[in-house]
Amino acid sequence: MRLDNRSIKKFLTSSAVPILFLVISIIAIPLSRFSGVYLVREIVTRLARDSFLVLALLLPVMAGMGINFGMILGAMAGQIGLIFITDWGVYGAPGLILAMLVGTPIAILLGYFGGAVLNRAKGREMITSMILGLFILGIYQFFLLYLCGSIIPIKSPTMLLSRGYGIRNAINLEVAGGFDKLLLFKIGGVPIPVGTFLIIGVICLFIVWFRKTKLGQDMRAVGQDMIVSDTAGINVEKTRTQSIIISTVLACYGQIIYLQEIGTLNTYNGSDQAALFAAAALLVGGATVSKASIPNAIIGTALFHLMFVVMPMAGKNLTGSAMLGEYFRMFVSYGVVTLSLVLHSWKRQKDKEMDRAYLRAAGGNAAK
Repeated sequence: MRLDNRSIKKFLTSSAVPILFLVISIIAIPLSRFSGVYLVREIVTRLARDSFLVLALLLPVMAGMGINFGMILGAMAGQIGLIFITDWGVYGAPGLILAMLVGTPIAILLGYFGGAVLNRAKGREMITSMILGLFILGIYQFFLLYLCGSIIPIKSPTMLLSRGYGIRNAINLEVAGGFDKLLLFKIGGVPIPVGTFLIIGVICLFIVWFRKTKLGQDMRAVGQDMIVSDTAGINVEKTRTQSIIISTVLACYGQIIYLQEIGTLNTYNGSDQAALFAAAALLVGGATVSKASIPNAIIGTALFHLMFVVMPMAGKNLTGSAMLGEYFRMFVSYGVVTLSLVLHSWKRQKDKEMDRAYLRAAGGNAAK
């Protein structure tokens, strides 16, 4: 009976964030007055749009580097790929694949740089990756504002600012829906972008397979204990760098999938929120900075975006002001990261206390 109580307590402490979001959503859904079909359609759309970006965070967590807020480096690489294929006039799924090919070497280079920096900030990877993202964002904006059209040729004048160089603030993507249109079904009035979900399925299979490879096992070992891993002959810094490179490349692909669903590229500010929302969705799914899984990513994306859909209208119907719901939505999106980190620390402390209590009880029973 004690073991059952201990298991229940561990489950409740580990699932505190998803339970909280589920309760908020259950309360807000009737207040929003949205139909079930509308909510299902919105969740399916957002799962197809955002899941890949959330899944890109899993490998650095496994390698013990926490949430990779530097994934916006990959998002920038993906946006550069989309800008170039839009200028070249390549449309549909082939254009998206070409954007991935263009963005991949940039993402690898940025991921290598990010991994090298994070290896010099062991134990402070999350805040360092966040600041690193802001640093690279400045270089990215300089590249698009001054180099594109002046040094790097851009053929389409509609993409350039009136001065003749620099990319415009917003670009319409002709590749919008490229993966969705490969295989699209409607079930009960809800469009199901099977093509995009197949790509998400492929990345899930890749992650499952990768964890079983030697490199995946090395990352798991490094995440558990760097000193023991180094003693066992694992190149710790190289392994950590490789996890960041893979995460950055996946983030590049994820941003391309995200933007092909949106249809418009916000050139200069389109990537800065990618890491925050992906991290929040992962943490909402019950993940921590030291342990995350594919179900955490999928469930968290669904719960997080369900709250995003219903809260503004629920706030409007409850108080007469939609802005209150919008403020609450933004407050929760930022606050969930802080709350999850606090709960993770609290959970670790509680787990240690429960383990000690269980061992004392077991020792007392053995003595009797």
